[in-house]
Amino acid sequence: MLVNEHSLDLVFRGFKSVYSDAYLQATVHKDKIAMTVPSSGRDETYSWIGQFPHLREWIGPRHVHNLKAHSFTIVNRRFESIVAVMRDAISDDKPGVFKPAFSEMGYLARNHPEEMVFGLLAAGFETPCFDGQNFFDADHPQMDGEGNEVSVSNFQDGAGDAWYLPDTSRAVRPLIWQEREDYEFQSLTSSTDSHVFMNDEYVYGVRARVNAGFGLWQLGFGSKATLDRANYAAARAAMMNFRSDGGRIPGIAPTIMVVPPSLEDAALHLLNTEAATGGASNPWKGTAELIVTPFVAG
Repeated sequence: MLVNEHSLDLVFRGFKSVYSDAYLQATVHKDKIAMTVPSSGRDETYSWIGQFPHLREWIGPRHVHNLKAHSFTIVNRRFESIVAVMRDAISDDKPGVFKPAFSEMGYLARNHPEEMVFGLLAAGFETPCFDGQNFFDADHPQMDGEGNEVSVSNFQDGAGDAWYLPDTSRAVRPLIWQEREDYEFQSLTSSTDSHVFMNDEYVYGVRARVNAGFGLWQLGFGSKATLDRANYAAARAAMMNFRSDGGRIPGIAPTIMVVPPSLEDAALHLLNTEAATGGASNPWKGTAELIVTPFVAG
């Protein structure tokens, strides 16, 4: 193959097509538990997190919610991956040899948000959220209806593999996926570039500026107890009994269960079967959508 601007453009388009096909075909679940927020700078400050601005009877002046008390910031991070292709491979008409590498690059780029979002969910037992407590914690501080500080738990202790119950029924989610610059496929093929000149190779890669962060802890519940009917019922009841500051009921109910592969069998029996052990009917069938992902495995 004659190596010139036209042929290099055709090679780039071919590599990008392979990358894009793999990217689009990858199965992802990130959007089910995380809200995507566009970013316009180095970081974004979420001053509204932690507030449920309930309606109240309008008597006297409006009540302004103090959003700044719960402010926190998510800083964007840069990520990249590259593949180098020798000029001789293009000249010898062998670019097809590299197609599996670009297919894998597309698959991994599509799964990178999965890794970050679900990885953050799994780290919630030791990672603080907006109130300074770990996202899954037994001592989230809140104010009750009389103005007294109380501790609220969204955590079920135990010695088993962790499982999670997010409520994803509203616009605000338990996790945030922040996008400053989405995943972009790029190339470096100019003969005047120093890297191309010195190494006689072309570079193709993907880059992005993104990050994941925690949203409202009230919309998530983490458990390390045995995944069975009793613990699932207790976790659901705890979430639905959550209160916002002031003792108001925000109406939370889990919609999804996230488990690692080690708990897939238990989760399927709990959520997908008509009958429980012993032949009795299973009242929990269909009460949550199941997501099984290795990115929450310990």
